Amino acid sequence: QVQLVESGGGLVQTGGSLRLSCAVSGNIFRINAMGWYRQAPGKQRELVARISDGGFIQYADFVKGRFTISRDNNINTVYLRMNSLKPEDTAVYYCYVRLTTLNEYWGQGTQVTVSS
Repeated sequence: QVQLVESGGGLVQTGGSLRLSCAVSGNIFRINAMGWYRQAPGKQRELVARISDGGFIQYADFVKGRFTISRDNNINTVYLRMNSLKPEDTAVYYCYVRLTTLNEYWGQGTQVTVSS
């Protein structure tokens, strides 16, 4: 079993910042990719940012220059620093991991609400 525990969501005003964290534990041999997706009401889940075990990073166009993803392999944790938040960033943010076995796991989601 693999567990993902997310934290750091909340309510923030436009222009504010939040930092999401996702700690992964359980039956892990090696983590390949880690990342964050989000889903707003009535919309499909979409990629926000991903980082590979080699440090390759992919960002969605709508967060470039505002969000920063990082990971600490020593404690199997991925972070998402979100700056200059906008109301359209309001969504449930989900942590994602893919192991080298190609098994994929999702967190329970953390709500981020940006007020105008």
